[in-house]
Amino acid sequence: MPPHEQFSTVLGFSTDGGQAPRLSGRLGGDPHRKRQQSAARLKCGICLARRLAETRLRRPPLCTPGDRGVPAWGRRLCAERQVQGEPSAGPEVSAWARLFALCRGHPVTSPLLLPRFGPRRIREESAMLRAANPSTGALPFQALAVADLGDVNVNLYDLQDSCRRVREAFQKIVAAGCVPLTMGGDHTITYPILQAMAEKHGPVGLLHVDAHTDTADKALGQKLYHGSPFRRAVDEGLLDCRRVVQIGVRGSAATLDPHRYSRSQGFRVVLAEECWFKSLVPLMAEVRQHLGGKPLYISFDIDALDPAYAPGTGTPEIAGLAPSQALEIIRGCQGLNVVGGDLVEVSPQYDVSGNTALLAANLLFEMLCVLPRVMTA
Repeated sequence: MPPHEQFSTVLGFSTDGGQAPRLSGRLGGDPHRKRQQSAARLKCGICLARRLAETRLRRPPLCTPGDRGVPAWGRRLCAERQVQGEPSAGPEVSAWARLFALCRGHPVTSPLLLPRFGPRRIREESAMLRAANPSTGALPFQALAVADLGDVNVNLYDLQDSCRRVREAFQKIVAAGCVPLTMGGDHTITYPILQAMAEKHGPVGLLHVDAHTDTADKALGQKLYHGSPFRRAVDEGLLDCRRVVQIGVRGSAATLDPHRYSRSQGFRVVLAEECWFKSLVPLMAEVRQHLGGKPLYISFDIDALDPAYAPGTGTPEIAGLAPSQALEIIRGCQGLNVVGGDLVEVSPQYDVSGNTALLAANLLFEMLCVLPRVMTA
C-alpha cells in the first residue's frame, strides 16, 4: 500500500458533513479518483488530529462571564459553607477556616505582553497533577480546603491601577484567613500582594528564587515594573530584610556588583554558581534556620531554572537551577510559616512544548504540599 493511502487508512475519517467520523479502508475504483479521495481524507485526518490535540490541551473555563472570576464550583462550596454557619466575605472569597486559594493577578508590564497568558497555560497543564505527593508523603487536599478563585481583573492600560486591583483582591483573600498561591504573570504582581500580606502579618520574610534580584530602582524613568518589585517592597517596609534569601541569581549585568543593593539591605544572596553540581538540601537547612518561624512569603520566578528545562520565559539566563534543585528548595520550606507564594513569568509564546507550564504547575503543587497543616509521612 502506498504510504499516503496507508496513512489515510489510519486517520482517514469520512468527510460526509454532519456524520460521525468513521475509519476508511483501502479505496477502490478509478485510480485518479482514488488519489483525490485519499488526499482529501488525509487532509481531513490531519485536521481532526490537530483538533483532537488542541482539545486535549484545552480545559473547560474555570470562570464564567458575570461571576467576577469565581468558578461555579467555588461558589457552590461557598454557599455550602455559609449554610453550615460559617461567615463569608462575599462572592470572591469565603472566610473558611482552612481555605488555601489558587488565584491569579497579571498586570502586564513587558513590552511584548509575554507572561500575560502564563496562568491559563499553567492551569491547562495542572490537569496532569494528582492528589498525593508520594515523595514527601503529603496529602494536601485531605488536609486543606483548596479552591481556584479565578483571575484578578487588571487594567491593561494602567499599571498603577492594576496594582491597586491586585492589592484590593488579595486584601480580601488574606483577611478571610486564606493562604494564596498565585500564578503569574508578570513579577510586578508580587509587590501589591506583599502590600496585602504586610497589612495582616507585618513585614514578612521572603524566599525569592530567581535569576535576577528584581531590586532595580527604575527603568526608562518608571519606578514600577517587573524588575523592581522588591525595591518597592523595601521602600514601603513590607519585608523583614533580615529574613530575605535570594537563590539562583546569575547572568550579565550593567555593573560588576549588581547585588550590592540586596546585600546592603541585609538580604542573603545565593548565586547560581554556588548551586552548581550539588544538592541544595544542606543550603535549605541553613535557610530554614535563618528564616525562623515568623511569616514567610515564597516568590518563585520560573527563570530561576535553566532554559533547557524552562524556555518559556521572557528573560532567560543560562546555567540556571535544575528541576530537582527547585524541588529541594520548595520541599526545604516544610515546617516554615508560609503565608503565601507565587510562581511567575511563565510566557507561553516561548513554551512550544508546554514543559515550562508543566514544570510551573508541579512547583505550585509542591508549594501547596509545604503549607502549614499539611502533614507528611
